[in-house]
Amino acid sequence: MAIERSVIIYDGPGGPFEGLAVRDTDWNGPRPGVMLVPNVLGPKEMDFVNAERLAGLGYAAFVADVYGQGNRATRTDDDPARFMNALNADRAMLRDRLLASLETLKGLDAVDAEKTAITGYCFGGKCVLDLIRCGADIAGGVSFHGVYEPPAFPNVAAMTAKVLVCHGWDDPLAPAEATVALARELTEGGADWQIHAYGHTGHGFTDKSANMPERGVTYQPDADRRCWQAMRNFLEELFG
Repeated sequence: MAIERSVIIYDGPGGPFEGLAVRDTDWNGPRPGVMLVPNVLGPKEMDFVNAERLAGLGYAAFVADVYGQGNRATRTDDDPARFMNALNADRAMLRDRLLASLETLKGLDAVDAEKTAITGYCFGGKCVLDLIRCGADIAGGVSFHGVYEPPAFPNVAAMTAKVLVCHGWDDPLAPAEATVALARELTEGGADWQIHAYGHTGHGFTDKSANMPERGVTYQPDADRRCWQAMRNFLEELFG
């Protein structure tokens, strides 16, 4: 196994954008592609490592950039949510940037364009759901500790992508009523959906650096381990 990273510059509304493709150079042909959408901070080493983990499972991974080349944040910034908030205020623009990122994934040499899925963390989990809501041509999506409020634009009449939502039951950004509302929304859209809720677990539970218990944001190793296994099972069901 020889895992290789490649920076990908691509176009889209408000671009250019800078993503990262990850593959195993020992592969003989295209593989199912999995797009990863980062959390509030945008693409960073944690996302690149998770993309390498996906490549280690046999998938061609792509870390999407919906903020624009050079637009990145850190937790110590005065306003680390500034790029996210701009897109939360324009969900149609967010959708269009996600679709441009998805087309970039499908155009990678290592990717079988007929077999694609998307994963996302926190804000990226919202992005997963928005792609499913708009009827993007993907086999499925996995939302890790996402945010669930729907966009202003209408959902597609029939949601064809399968959905896995990995949810911390004590997440203050996705309380019980929001989670139940999401289940109703996915049911009404005809989606094949699963919600895995982890007890005694808040927001950001897959992020080992998350340590803000006063805000309900903490790493939870059991939930992290369980949701990764759930994602593996889900992708295997999608692609064999």
